[in-house]
Amino acid sequence: MSVETGPAASETPLVPLHCLRHAEPGPPRLAALPTGTPVWLVSRHADVRQVLTDPRLNRSQLFAPGAPALSLSPGILDDPDVLLNLDGSEHQRLRRTVQRAFTPRAIARWRPWVASVVDGLIDELIDQGSPADIVAGYTRPLPVAVISRLMGLDGLDLKRLGHWSDHALSATAYAPEAIGAAMGEFAQFAAGLIAERRAEPGDDLVSGLLAAAAETEGITEPQLVSMVVGLVVAGHETTMTTLGNAMVYLLGDGREAWQRLGADEASATAAAEQLLRAIPLGDTDVLPGLLRRAVEDVEIGGVTIPAGSVVAADTAAANHDPGHFPGGLADDLFAPLSAPGLTFGAGPHHCLGAWLARMELELALHRLARRLPGLRLAGAADAIDWREGLLTRSPVSLRVAW
Repeated sequence: MSVETGPAASETPLVPLHCLRHAEPGPPRLAALPTGTPVWLVSRHADVRQVLTDPRLNRSQLFAPGAPALSLSPGILDDPDVLLNLDGSEHQRLRRTVQRAFTPRAIARWRPWVASVVDGLIDELIDQGSPADIVAGYTRPLPVAVISRLMGLDGLDLKRLGHWSDHALSATAYAPEAIGAAMGEFAQFAAGLIAERRAEPGDDLVSGLLAAAAETEGITEPQLVSMVVGLVVAGHETTMTTLGNAMVYLLGDGREAWQRLGADEASATAAAEQLLRAIPLGDTDVLPGLLRRAVEDVEIGGVTIPAGSVVAADTAAANHDPGHFPGGLADDLFAPLSAPGLTFGAGPHHCLGAWLARMELELALHRLARRLPGLRLAGAADAIDWREGLLTRSPVSLRVAW
């Protein structure tokens, strides 16, 4: 999925995300969002965990009447009725309708099938010959194939999916009118899919969601639509972004680790956790952290945050807090995490698809490294064309050879 070139594109070369400098962990400090809204930046590991787990800091109040502006171009994360922006019992009621499909036990049942998808994509990549674009041939189609199978979306137009997802996650790439139009189309697609599954239920995630919703009072049709939209976007975007950025690191600065990844799955499992921790999903100048709003005065890291304040939990900085993670990727790639990584959040809003993303990443890395131990970049890392202006950043394309 690529983003249209426009005035939002960066005028200075972007460094790979594993090369970003992160905020030095310290007490909460005041800054401002791109809208000018004051925000308390929280960067230490323990403080970020508190922000994400403390019920005095929630999501719903970010969108209460009179709340300060959070983004210049509201997208999928700014809908007050989506699962992410609900709290308490209402959030738990909606979350229960879908979370049983993403438990570690459920994910483990999908592992053989996901492995077969990985192997099939590697076969196609090898058949096409070297050099090749690893994004077009591997890091993008893998998570799309997985979420399409789980949701029964075989035959989905990938260009339409890319168009909708990029607009849904836009920060500066698109005008508000374009975002609204794309999200309207996306919602129509989701509503049509829901109608189809009601008429002919199947063994897929959407049918399961509808069955669970029928047993739960108070779930509205717009909420069902937003959940389907959210599952489609989140179900492929995080994995695509993480895998693409992992390839930039592993075929560049981390090249010495490549063959060990193919040696055994245990090494790939450990590496996947470290890569998820150490390589952020995007740039902090686009999204400084996971946002919450204080519903009462709350002390964080020795600083009193006044009620009504917007707080940004900088998970990227927390994931590099030297008090918990003293080494770099080159030192710790195959070491177990010394503290929980926070890429998927924590607390009640912890990412539902975390276990699925982990499994896809470790299988994708292990099997590709085993089949193509000589894989290497076919161009310079500083010449990579990046998807810009979104909440996430990953390569538009990445030429490789073997």
